[in-house]
Amino acid sequence: MVQLPAVRANNASLARLGPGQVAVFVGGTSGIGEATAREFVQKTDRPRVYLIGRNEAQASRILKALRELNPEGHTTFIKQDIALLRGADEACAKIMAKEHKVNLLFMTAGMITWQEELVKTSEGLDQKFSLHYYSRMRFAMQLLPLLKAAAEETPGALSRVVNVFSAGHEGPLDLDDLSLEKRYGLQACATHASTMTTLAMEHLARQHPETAFIHTFPGIVKTGLVSGFGPLVKPFVLALMALYSPWMVPLAESGERHLYAATSPRFPPRNAGLEVAVGVDGVEGSGSYSLHWDGEPYTKNTALLDRYRSEGVTKLVWEHTLDVFKNLRRQD
Repeated sequence: MVQLPAVRANNASLARLGPGQVAVFVGGTSGIGEATAREFVQKTDRPRVYLIGRNEAQASRILKALRELNPEGHTTFIKQDIALLRGADEACAKIMAKEHKVNLLFMTAGMITWQEELVKTSEGLDQKFSLHYYSRMRFAMQLLPLLKAAAEETPGALSRVVNVFSAGHEGPLDLDDLSLEKRYGLQACATHASTMTTLAMEHLARQHPETAFIHTFPGIVKTGLVSGFGPLVKPFVLALMALYSPWMVPLAESGERHLYAATSPRFPPRNAGLEVAVGVDGVEGSGSYSLHWDGEPYTKNTALLDRYRSEGVTKLVWEHTLDVFKNLRRQD
């Protein structure tokens, strides 16, 4: 476990990154995204921060708080339905029109549902699967030129993608049905999104060695999600939270720990040539990392991921992702 004093020491030293760090928080208007954005704004010098989500009223409250935390920072809310890949494109276009670089892309957007059947967006993708995988990869692809620009601006500059989801919980993929059109289910969706995220980010780290890619599992974090459940489900969720309360991570601490994951020199890009944390592929400083809630690299599921690497599944997953993107463009 990375102890909190070490986490806080790293976060307190972020002035070392220099002024004007640009961060994009996809799903930053609640929960871990909001908590991490607060830490980032408070600990950096004159940051430029973009929050992307749908709740304009909630965003107004957060923007006010962020400006009070750091009056010299600049914060912007972009209202967008990020379950749609076109929504991701539009949000990225607005950022690219204003910024020449992005230092940090931090993604937490998601949803909790009990629906065991596909619920398709207007783009033909399952809403949950799109939020947890396709939309996030779309943000990463669109903003990679700005992430590269940040890395090239100054030696050792921050250029990092953090995907908060389910690292360490990868499982078998249905290689004949990666999008789960034939055999959808909540567990299958969670497994596919987790495994495909890890493999896709490992692929991106190889293709873009100037940027570090991190997939995290946040643990059980007490967020405001319970308020979104109906009266029949809410008591059950509250009971579960009470049962797991000894193992729950406080939201503020999760924000601190995720800022550490987003900025610590321990997780450099592939081309840094440093012997630091072990990447998801078992190589030190590989540029792609899977982290437990406490900031330590995962070492589970290595046999499955090693087999997928040797069988070319990483390439298959990425080609599938690009095919989904390409087919959406044809519908424009």
